[in-house]
Amino acid sequence: MPDDLYQRYQAAHRAHQAHTTTCTHCTDTARCPDGQRAYELFARLQDAYLARQRDQRRR
Repeated sequence: MPDDLYQRYQAAHRAHQAHTTTCTHCTDTARCPDGQRAYELFARLQDAYLARQRDQRRR
């Protein structure tokens, strides 16, 4: 069964990518409020997933 955190992280990445491809306000250096929320969710989930991966390797 796929890892739930990984699935949420990947879904957030896809949502962020979908937003940035259609939003006319988001750029590489600035984001609209919706784009910022999507990016922050993606970044937070990515950080959590990678931290857990590091912790599992240390065991």
